[in-house]
Amino acid sequence: MSVSTATTPRYIAGTWVIDPLHSFVAFSVSHLAISRVHGSFENFAGTIVTAENPIDSTITATIDMASITTNQPDRDAHLRTSDFFAVAEFPTMEFVSTGIHTDGVTFHIDGNLTLRGVTKPLTLRGEFGGIRMDNFGQLKAGASASTTIDRTDFGVSFNLALDAGSFMVGNEIDIDLDIQAILQP
Repeated sequence: MSVSTATTPRYIAGTWVIDPLHSFVAFSVSHLAISRVHGSFENFAGTIVTAENPIDSTITATIDMASITTNQPDRDAHLRTSDFFAVAEFPTMEFVSTGIHTDGVTFHIDGNLTLRGVTKPLTLRGEFGGIRMDNFGQLKAGASASTTIDRTDFGVSFNLALDAGSFMVGNEIDIDLDIQAILQP
């Protein structure tokens, strides 16, 4: 099924900017092969340009890698080193969309993710929450999306072997986005 203004209620073409006060960029990864560690990024920005034909819309986003938080300062400091994100050399992670389609319920946003200087394709799967005017007269759109990446594809390969052949950190990283964007005048 293709994306159209008929399949996207209250659709409006225009330029939207991600509202960081009402958005969340989170991740989780297996830890010790028995549980998951969760984290998020506090600083990020993005622009969504919705075209007259929704499938021609574009999305660009940037995440400040130094803003990573797992609520454990020592771990966060380690994640910023060359063992993981090499923030001094690669301060941002970027996403640029390459296409949008839907299966009737779920939106699929294809794009390229750049992390540690490596660019790989990925697909975000999500749901459009709708469009609504807030109490300050700003038109806002909301959506949620998720994807899974293999961190080793981006050169993030630090790990420690544990007993029974398992590792401290899993390779698959689940990424979850809850986004609100503001229509620009």
